[in-house]
Amino acid sequence: MKIGEAQQLYRGQVKAYQTQKSVIAKQLEEVKKRMKYSPDTKEEDESAAATLELTLHALDEKQDEYQEYLSRLADQYCAYWNAEAAKQQKDASEEYAEDMAKIMEVARRIMKGAVVPGSDEKKLMEFSMDLYQVAKNIGAMAQREKREKYDSLWGDEEEKEYADPQETAENASAGPGAPEIVEVADTIAAVAPVEVSALSE
Repeated sequence: MKIGEAQQLYRGQVKAYQTQKSVIAKQLEEVKKRMKYSPDTKEEDESAAATLELTLHALDEKQDEYQEYLSRLADQYCAYWNAEAAKQQKDASEEYAEDMAKIMEVARRIMKGAVVPGSDEKKLMEFSMDLYQVAKNIGAMAQREKREKYDSLWGDEEEKEYADPQETAENASAGPGAPEIVEVADTIAAVAPVEVSALSE
């Protein structure tokens, strides 16, 4: 199961358990009120109250289990997100270092009085107009001597495509250890199959 899918599924479970806990808590409150004002049904109400409290406890435990798993999924999600972002930053840093080396080489060639492609001169201008002007001035003096001609250092550049970190994190495998999905009704039925279902009707 993918992390994004697992997060959606378990968030739904947590919400369903929270909703059912509210219903059971209201039922428990009503039973406790009846216990105060109706001594005739005290024994029956005490049994119902105990069952409802056990049911609330079971729902709490299951919801906590799902919440803990969601927390682990969030950690995994962040790890995948950060790994993808770091990869992109590393590539960007490497490209920047390569571009700086090329820009310095273009400036050196111009300073030697060589002919460089217009696109390379433009990149040097965009990086630093001051460096470009210094290179051109030094190059003008060197042009009186022998001139060399160079091909562009950038050549045909391809745009790199990167994966979206959010998409990468959501589509990564959630891995083993996911708690079993148990419907709210099944958790309640495991505690008190008859009493709670009768109360909820």
